[in-house]
Amino acid sequence: MNYYEVFNLHAKLLKALSNPKRLEIIQLIRNQELSVTQIQEMLHLPQSNLSQHLHVLREAEVVRTRREGKQIYYSISHKNFIKASDLFREVLIERNKEVSDLSVIKMADFLPLTTDPVCGMRISPKTSPFVYKDKKIHFFFCGSGCFEKFKKSPDRFMGRLVG
Repeated sequence: MNYYEVFNLHAKLLKALSNPKRLEIIQLIRNQELSVTQIQEMLHLPQSNLSQHLHVLREAEVVRTRREGKQIYYSISHKNFIKASDLFREVLIERNKEVSDLSVIKMADFLPLTTDPVCGMRISPKTSPFVYKDKKIHFFFCGSGCFEKFKKSPDRFMGRLVG
């Protein structure tokens, strides 16, 4: 492999990652293996749309699959994809701290784990793609599907965590 081939491979990888839903999928499976059904519920995506995104990530070898019966499970193929994603997010949060919802959160708040109030998934505020602020409480969500469910009826889910 020569110098220019590495740049071409790098560009192809970045192209595969250049979609917000695919980045969200990576965040969901960063520390765990999830089934297509679980990912679909967490992102609230039509099956066909999710399949296309997963296909792109498989082709780029960002994710690996495992079949168990009729279910297909996805996980990250290499831990450095998570490190790279975290580095990009840190730069973006730092650059946009005055307009970001995350600007009110101190770095110390990124360290503990919290629970998505909708699906119960354990996540860290640092890796959570969605935040909902209610007075002094911040709720963190694993994906857009859970976030949208929460916004439709927050009282239904707040009782699980508060009180």
